Amino acid sequence: MDTLISTSAYRLPKASLALPSSQRRPNPLNLPKPPCCTLRACHIRPEKQSLSPPKTWISHLHQGIAAVTISMALNFGPVLPAGSALASEFDVLNGGPPKESYVVDDAGVLSRVTRSDLKQLLSDLESRKGYRINFVTVRKLTSKGDAFEYADQVLEKWYPSVEEGSNIGLVVLVTSQKEGAITGGPEFVKAVGDTVLDATVSENLPVLATEEKYNEAVYSTAKRLVAAIDGLPDPGGPKFKENKRESNFKTKEETEEKRGQFTLVVGGLLVIAFVVPMAQYYAYVSKK
Repeated sequence: MDTLISTSAYRLPKASLALPSSQRRPNPLNLPKPPCCTLRACHIRPEKQSLSPPKTWISHLHQGIAAVTISMALNFGPVLPAGSALASEFDVLNGGPPKESYVVDDAGVLSRVTRSDLKQLLSDLESRKGYRINFVTVRKLTSKGDAFEYADQVLEKWYPSVEEGSNIGLVVLVTSQKEGAITGGPEFVKAVGDTVLDATVSENLPVLATEEKYNEAVYSTAKRLVAAIDGLPDPGGPKFKENKRESNFKTKEETEEKRGQFTLVVGGLLVIAFVVPMAQYYAYVSKK
């Protein structure tokens, strides 16, 4: 009995000591998670989602700015005007003669009315006489020195053989240089005549082109060439207007006339200035 009592008395203190230790150290698995962890997770995820759209928007903005810059450089760069002038000049050369009309208006200066009138006039000439006249307008020449060289080049390119271009006439008008040229095959030059050709080149084309009357320059040239082929009197062409500036200086006669009038007026004023006071003084003294 003594042994049993001593054993139970020895175990009780261990049990009593185990209880406080179990209360101070609870099992973390049985307790809910601290609220701070869930709050941190909730806050971190929205921040990641909210940061991604601004980066995408900024990248799209940079791409848009780059595209606009490239587009402006291509449209307004200094290289394009020269390239477009070269392409325009050689496009006319390589495009061949007009089929449905008689005009290649690359400069874009002729109206629809002028195109229609030219087609009617030149088609009638071709059907009656067998001569065909083509008109070409360009803005600027870069490959040739003047309009005559370019006109010969176009004629040889469009009609390589003499037989093809014998009855062909070609009129070239360069708008930037305000000049024109006329060339053609042997039969065309013979039918028109050197006199009318020289007069048309020196009168109709440059005079009216200088005044930027391109429609009138082209149509008056066509009428003059057609009249020469038909054997009609030459209608002539415009002349350069000499703008004489009127001088503001007066002639010698006008100066002397004005000087005489000025002397007479000044003399009359001096007489009045001396005579009137003296007459007043004499009247005042005579009364006394």
